[in-house]
Amino acid sequence: MKFGLFYEHQNPKPWDEGSEHRVFMESLEQIEVADRIGVDHVWEVEHHFLEEYSHSSAPELFLAAASQRTKNIRLGHGIKLTAPNYNHPARVAESLATLDHLSNGRAEWGTGESATLMEMEGFGINPDHKGPMWKEGCEHAANMMAMTPYPGFKGEFFSMPTRNVVPKPVQKPHPPLWLACSRRDSILRAARYGMGALVFGFVEPEQAAEWIRDYYAIIKSDECVPLGWTVNANIAAVSGFSVHQNEDEAVKRGLSGFKYFGYSLAHFTNFGSHQPSVTNLGALFDEVEDDLPDNAGRGGIGTPDQVRAHLKGYEDIGLDQLIFTQQVGRNSHDHICKSLDLFSQTLIAAFKDREMARQAKKMAELQPFIDAALERKDRMPEIDPADIPVVTSAGKRRQDMGANDPTGGAFVDKTRGGAIPIPHADPRANAGAQPGED
Repeated sequence: MKFGLFYEHQNPKPWDEGSEHRVFMESLEQIEVADRIGVDHVWEVEHHFLEEYSHSSAPELFLAAASQRTKNIRLGHGIKLTAPNYNHPARVAESLATLDHLSNGRAEWGTGESATLMEMEGFGINPDHKGPMWKEGCEHAANMMAMTPYPGFKGEFFSMPTRNVVPKPVQKPHPPLWLACSRRDSILRAARYGMGALVFGFVEPEQAAEWIRDYYAIIKSDECVPLGWTVNANIAAVSGFSVHQNEDEAVKRGLSGFKYFGYSLAHFTNFGSHQPSVTNLGALFDEVEDDLPDNAGRGGIGTPDQVRAHLKGYEDIGLDQLIFTQQVGRNSHDHICKSLDLFSQTLIAAFKDREMARQAKKMAELQPFIDAALERKDRMPEIDPADIPVVTSAGKRRQDMGANDPTGGAFVDKTRGGAIPIPHADPRANAGAQPGED
């Protein structure tokens, strides 16, 4: 089983002048520790307007910063919103490919729909349309990374002419594709689309075992028809995490933040009424903290022996990755780093040794099914080179319309470019060359 870290950039009130800045800087330091000790993935969310719960509205920038401070850890969008109202598919493709270059091929592409009215209404998204919007945006962002050029598309939620979207990613045809999941139905949908399942829910091993069994049954069946250009057969779940040699200290350092994570999410999705900039979510949590129940993720908080048993329960049922939620609530940066170091000293090595053999066996078993799934994919047709449209510049269009500058150039403002020597007409025209010819 692999391990990951999950980042919301939580920032509960009360705030001071440096609160947000500390969250970002401390998170980068924690990821450096995780990279050093051999944690496999970091997952960064994309949320908008969810103050106190998540200040991670530009994950591509944070992950790019992390790419320059790490060497091995894989850098995952967990997730990148692909409804065109949030992110145009071309911008998704461009930013993912750029992150893949900056990280030397370590990008992971988690996708999802969005879950809160605070976000959807802020971007003018009808909640009834969020599923089809996600699918259209995700599928075509993948096409843009995989195809040269992208042939163009007129869809329900976005349209775009033929363009070559650059850069192309290091990982061909695109980084591994995942889907955010919260229940069994969405896990099975991930399998049908050949995507990894990022299960952002806290489940007991017994329930997770059933989900894993059903997920891989679909991966191996004719139901699996990839949405992207690859199959990423993996399932991951989240857990609270705080490890200390003394159980009471582990609980003291980690449980309150873990409870805040669940409470603040429910505030925006289930029961809350929120007045932007006015509501004090941290204070609301403080009123009810002692009444909040534990759940399955609580098992990741304890002594090394207790946490080992918790992790082993998920490893034994075939979970591919367990993702730790540590940067939550008011958890201390120092405690998070010390917990990771103790995890390194007492737990991670044995799991890594077993994971290498498990992964090799798993891929050998799945490869024929993955090959068959990719054969079933109905790929977007390539455009015939003869049909690729020529896009003329604004100046050339003025010329073609007979609106030439009387001095012979195509630009009205001859100072354009300043000191840069920019020709105002094609200097090759007199030689009879056609645009694009060598």
